Amino acid sequence: MRKVLVTVLVLIAVGAAAVFWWTRPERDKPIDPRMACHVGLYRLDDGRLLDIAPMSEPGLRWRAMDGRTGKLVQDEAGKWSGTVGWSDHADTTPVSLGTCEKPAMTFEGHRGTKLQFEAVETRFEGNGETLAGRLVMPPGDGPVPIAVMVHGSEGYSARTFNAFQRIFPANGIGVFVYDKRGTGDSTGRYSQDFHLLADDAAAALKEARRLAGKRAGRVGYSGGSQAGWIEPLAAQRSDPDFVAVSFGLADSPLAEDRDQVQLDLIRAGFKGDALVKAREVTDATGEVMASGFKDGYDRLEALKAKYGKEPWWNAMQGEFTGDIVKHSPTMLRLVGPFHDEGTTWRHDPMPPLRAVKVPLLWIIAGADKEAPPEETRRRLLSVAKTNPNVEVVEFPGTDHGIIEFETGADGERTALRYADGYYAMLVDWIRDGALKPAAYGNSERLAPR
Repeated sequence: MRKVLVTVLVLIAVGAAAVFWWTRPERDKPIDPRMACHVGLYRLDDGRLLDIAPMSEPGLRWRAMDGRTGKLVQDEAGKWSGTVGWSDHADTTPVSLGTCEKPAMTFEGHRGTKLQFEAVETRFEGNGETLAGRLVMPPGDGPVPIAVMVHGSEGYSARTFNAFQRIFPANGIGVFVYDKRGTGDSTGRYSQDFHLLADDAAAALKEARRLAGKRAGRVGYSGGSQAGWIEPLAAQRSDPDFVAVSFGLADSPLAEDRDQVQLDLIRAGFKGDALVKAREVTDATGEVMASGFKDGYDRLEALKAKYGKEPWWNAMQGEFTGDIVKHSPTMLRLVGPFHDEGTTWRHDPMPPLRAVKVPLLWIIAGADKEAPPEETRRRLLSVAKTNPNVEVVEFPGTDHGIIEFETGADGERTALRYADGYYAMLVDWIRDGALKPAAYGNSERLAPR
């Protein structure tokens, strides 16, 4: 009987794993050629810049440098229409691109001309894998700063989807963009091992300098989210001239889940004792994740028995806690490893962060649900007290991505646009080495003061 039960459980696990692998989002879907021909950075006849980027789903995304953005789709008659931000709200902003055969880009009544940049494709060696990269340079033959774009947790080709490879060169900054291991044209398996990824980023910086030659001015790292863990590590393994991080965490990856669960409960109306108990649960689920689904089950099962019927229990979601508490130890041991991307769950970001001596800009999303900012803010300000090269800026009321949003009656957020001043801040700091005295939207400069 036991053998039969084990066999059934194994079959269930294999089936669940198969469902996971076959239904997980497809990475690096090909871009519709009817859309790809429009991708580029356009200069409008009034001097403004507008980026047109591909999407993994049908359509295109436009980005204005003031942070406005929208999705564009074309019907069979060739007419373009759109929605605001990432919402389903109809967008009245007049945008038209024409066709591939007869391009006619206009935005708010102004004609646009697609800009051309010098781009060099390359393949270089990371830590045990061959990575596909691209250096994109602004016009001219003089030295310019170059940003090596460090990825977040996305599982798709940065060379296809990263809009900064056009936005930065249009503003006098070179860009080196590369497909992380296991994505695009890079070899290997997708991974969230921060040490492997930091080695890859360090190799990318070296390759960017090599390709740029005499045109290489200051060369450093720029990226968002998970890049906040990778860039300081990469800086220890290379010699960048600057480090720029947006909406990252200066806390451990396990803390990301912990803080998300706390926010879940607060939004659901719980407080006090419920938050303390939930912290016990996230400590236990964190042990399960960090051990590769090998350990931590006795503690987790004891907490299920103790708190499982309390009203706050089902409000827990987080990065992974909400999923883990739904399943038995047997199922988690069997199926969990199929979800393991090698994440460095116990990473302590503070030693590498304190070791960064070159100029560091950290931009915080003040209402970040994915990377709750409270502890990150506190830690960064602590580092800034002893390191005058650290600048900390916050865009209040923005979510992950420095994105403004509206909140529905159900508490769900709908992303609408990037914060005004976000793009300008990155451009000025990387290109000029300093922020201007003038305000960048509603951002607040927390350090130095």
